[in-house]
Amino acid sequence: MQKLSDSELQSGLAELPEWILDKGKLHREYKFADFIHAFGFMSTSALAIEKMGHHPEWFNVYNRVAVYLTTHDAQGITSKDIELAKLLDKTANKLQ
Repeated sequence: MQKLSDSELQSGLAELPEWILDKGKLHREYKFADFIHAFGFMSTSALAIEKMGHHPEWFNVYNRVAVYLTTHDAQGITSKDIELAKLLDKTANKLQ
């Protein structure tokens, strides 16, 4: 897995309007109705994430889940991170 070039990264971000770059990582914060929905998002996503074999850095406080994506082996953002961001958005849309 290779780190995306600047143009590839910008193209990927164009498909992820609510994601930003933060300290070399893709970042998004999700807000849900309550803790149960936030935790449900994490639990539901975890099953698909495990199948991908690509795990996020994420943090939950009450109804919010902050997500950071990067591929440590590639020392940057790869297509796997873009793919995972899309999966997380799709899962969140079902629960928000």
